[in-house]
Amino acid sequence: MKIHKSIVIALILSVFLSCSNIFAADEYSLEDLYRIALERSEKIKISEEDLYISERGRDKAASALLPKLSAFGSYTKYTEDKRSSTGAIIQPDGSISWGLRLDQSFYLNGREITAFKISKEYIEKSRYDLHAVKEVYIFSVASAYYDVLRAKKAVEIAKANFDRLTKHRDAAAIRLKVGEVTKTDLLRAEAELSGAHAELVKAENNLKLTRAVLARVVGISGDYDVKETAGIREDAADNLDSLKQRAFAERAEMKAMELQKRIAEEQVGYSKGAYWPTLSVEGVYARREDNPSVVTVNKESIYGGIKLNFPFFEGGLRRAEVAEAEAKKRQSELIYDDLKKTIGIEVENAYLDFQTQKGVLKSFDDQVTFASDNYNSVSKQYQFGLANSIDVIDANTLLLTAERQLTDARYNYQLSVLRLQRATGALLRTIASQQSVENRSREDKGRTN
Repeated sequence: MKIHKSIVIALILSVFLSCSNIFAADEYSLEDLYRIALERSEKIKISEEDLYISERGRDKAASALLPKLSAFGSYTKYTEDKRSSTGAIIQPDGSISWGLRLDQSFYLNGREITAFKISKEYIEKSRYDLHAVKEVYIFSVASAYYDVLRAKKAVEIAKANFDRLTKHRDAAAIRLKVGEVTKTDLLRAEAELSGAHAELVKAENNLKLTRAVLARVVGISGDYDVKETAGIREDAADNLDSLKQRAFAERAEMKAMELQKRIAEEQVGYSKGAYWPTLSVEGVYARREDNPSVVTVNKESIYGGIKLNFPFFEGGLRRAEVAEAEAKKRQSELIYDDLKKTIGIEVENAYLDFQTQKGVLKSFDDQVTFASDNYNSVSKQYQFGLANSIDVIDANTLLLTAERQLTDARYNYQLSVLRLQRATGALLRTIASQQSVENRSREDKGRTN
């Protein structure tokens, strides 16, 4: 009786330990990976720092619109004090002077205001750049996620193929013993089984690699697994022209480039502003104290001044700056046109890929059904001597190929939906909308419970 109890306890402990190992590994959905990636991505943090730098650039531009307040002071020590023939002090032994100065300088055409406006547009452009970086990164996370799912399915297919060929090898061995087939059938079955084992090893190693790549992209560590989420909802089927127009209007890259064009135009005006004179206004409070005191020296004064500076020749600097700004303006227009063409091709490629994957998915699904029925029929026929080993191997190869094609088509279809959303600039907005719906659903369930 004690032996039975110890066995039961050992079984319970082994089950508990195995379950604890299972539960130790974290399992992530695609939405979980999105959230973690947005929090931990170095690329996104770099782009966020670019936005912060742009905001500080606005502060620098605003400082030019405000007057500068400064304090000054000096101490002068003379070798000796000097006096006139009447005894009046001409040069004191020491002198201290100090005061406050208020200065404001600006171009008459409002060049500083133009610089402040440009700095605000740079902030908006940095926000669009950050949005674009997030979309590119999110799509790379989705690609790595579906690579892992594809690799997991490849391992399942390879295991199933290995099991089928093992059964076929065993059946060939039995038929060889009773003299129904030659040894060639068994050798062929053994060779196919060895190849299936090699494919299984490659599939398992590829799964490890894809998991490592996903962990690097997202920023997770330790043992983990991914769970397949529900199928991605595709948008309403728009025609290609409407998708392109949507991309031109919604893509963050296009919006950022439009701002860059506007900034380049304003930079030309900013550079031409250097031809205008500068007006400087100053107000000063100054005080001086001598030791010994000099009666004839004004000890305290308050004064203001206005200066107008108009440089006529500076070696061609202003002309070169204007020419440079105009070249950058032309360059930004060319970049904008090139980007628009590139996005148009990207949308067309994503749209055609989406239509292709959507069209072939049903065909590959039917192909797997037919290939599976065909393999079952041929394998039974082989057991009763109505088919040979080559028939079984051909049927298995057909089934293996169909299963792999269906797996690729299924995940390529899911990825093509995301690629089309990315090409039209709707990916990040769609993900945010889905997550907000899910959060509201969880909150409603929490209130109900």
